[in-house]
Amino acid sequence: MPCTTILAGKLATNDGSTLISRNDDGGFEAKRLIVVQPKDQKRTYKTVISHLKVELPDDPMRYTVAPNVTQTHGVWPACGINAANVAMTATETITSNPRVLGADPYVAYQPRKGSKKEVPGGLGEEDLVTVILPYIHTAREGVLRMGALLEQYGTYEPNGMAFADENEVWWLETIGGHHWIARRVPDDVYVVMPNQLGIDTFDLEDAFGAQENYLCSADLREFIAKNHLDLSLDGALNPRDAFGSHDDADHVYNTPRAWYMLRYLNPRTWVWEGADADYTPMSDDLPWCMVPERKVTPEDIKYMLSSHYQGTPYDPYLSYGDKSAKGAYRSIGINRNDFMALLQMRPDQPEESRAVEWVAYASNAFNTMVPFYANVERTPEYLANTTGTVSTDNFYWTSRLIAAMADASYNKSLFHLERYEEAVLSAARALVNQYDAKLAAEPDAARRAALREEANTAIAAMLQEKAADTLDKVLFELSSQMKNAYSRSDA
Repeated sequence: MPCTTILAGKLATNDGSTLISRNDDGGFEAKRLIVVQPKDQKRTYKTVISHLKVELPDDPMRYTVAPNVTQTHGVWPACGINAANVAMTATETITSNPRVLGADPYVAYQPRKGSKKEVPGGLGEEDLVTVILPYIHTAREGVLRMGALLEQYGTYEPNGMAFADENEVWWLETIGGHHWIARRVPDDVYVVMPNQLGIDTFDLEDAFGAQENYLCSADLREFIAKNHLDLSLDGALNPRDAFGSHDDADHVYNTPRAWYMLRYLNPRTWVWEGADADYTPMSDDLPWCMVPERKVTPEDIKYMLSSHYQGTPYDPYLSYGDKSAKGAYRSIGINRNDFMALLQMRPDQPEESRAVEWVAYASNAFNTMVPFYANVERTPEYLANTTGTVSTDNFYWTSRLIAAMADASYNKSLFHLERYEEAVLSAARALVNQYDAKLAAEPDAARRAALREEANTAIAAMLQEKAADTLDKVLFELSSQMKNAYSRSDA
């Protein structure tokens, strides 16, 4: 899936939260936000794409998830938070190289052909949240379970995925069909990930020793040595060189995204533009992580994941100055963003209300995100009732319509969009603050559970009102630009 991921450790954020976030950039797939109860979690899971059967444990937890509405090709659950306050997002499609794939090919589905029997493939993005998230109690445990399943079943595609709990954020990348590496995100940094293998340093001694900050498949050392994968001159393993790939298309599709996000949070750390730039949109050595120049907020992450290179010559909506580089690079916020979630673990809140899931639907350049308490039995209908056909009764299709019309009337609609996002974020934060206080003052556990759902209902009602109002406004702006527009009236 051509996505963009941002991670942040607890010392890098404004309130000490761990944050993991990702744009799900599909093919205009309608999404919904739901809760999966333990009774509804299958004990035998069957993949759609690879025809694989996986036996799952008998003790799943409740978890949130954002599946496709139309599941022709499987669930595609995207991300979620479970009852143990562990978050997972999967996946970021990454890259590999022929040396890796020649040594450990992807586990592709082989259909029955003549006398040749059907051979199931491995696991993929379609499956991963479903088979991992309901069973893990820490982020590290998520890495280890994912690694074990990769070694057992393999995968048919290269993927990166993130896990977070209150204390740690981990990033895992697959290597070929069965191998993998994972690194704990340092507490004081953020990470940006376009569609490339991202980890740029890896400590094998730690991975095969204390395992404080690095984990990997059991035979990785032997795999590297046997296949001559380490390209370093000084013995310092660079996973990008060893396992990843680089091509000219990266300089249009991938590296500009990382460049923009790093530039946004570290504008003065390096020179980002001009003849003397330390890094440019075409740099292949952009850092995987950096200490930000200031603390990172959820609003920062939403802004970056909505980016179309505003403030640069590469903005596809540029309307003045030199336009020769306009639209030169693949934007972060694109037309086919289906879903964005920012999964937040707030250390200053009680365990049962610690997890908050920020959600946005459709193109991020034209939408807003909104927070919901994750420890609930159900999600608001406005987020959950997405239909397979267009309807303004749900947030997904309303967001999709706003985006399409605002794009076509950009200069006129931009003002409405800015007001919309600010109004929703402000009102949503006010409601969360209000209900955090109510929850803190309520001694009864059952009543606190009801309050969390009441809060989500109130946030969704506010969101629906403001989304409908914004839809009305951008519809008017676009309608006013119709080619058959005429001002004279018979009134």
